Amino acid sequence: MKIIIDTNGFMIPVQFGVDIFEELKRLGFNEFYVPEAVEFEIEKLIKREKGSNRTAAKVARSMMDRCERIAGTGPADDVILRLAREMEAAVLTNDIGLKRRLAEYRVQAVSLRQKNRLDVV
Repeated sequence: MKIIIDTNGFMIPVQFGVDIFEELKRLGFNEFYVPEAVEFEIEKLIKREKGSNRTAAKVARSMMDRCERIAGTGPADDVILRLAREMEAAVLTNDIGLKRRLAEYRVQAVSLRQKNRLDVV
């Protein structure tokens, strides 16, 4: 199954110590995608943030190598929603606003539960 990973999904390993790829595999996902818009957001975080947020963004950038990059520029949430619908893919995100939008369009969302595992919302 396909899954698109949002910026904050890539931050989970540093912030909560959860291996997102192992958790996603446990849930049955085996195709990981990252839109260009998410790459741009992570690069902005690396330049703008300090401390643990900057470290998390750098780790996120290195984890993107395990994903297939897909074209898509503009506001990241809009790009993710459009691509998820086109590709029939789920989305890993903790963003409440994005999760609401995904639910409106019946797009499957995966997010952190109990700060120690991922689960389908």
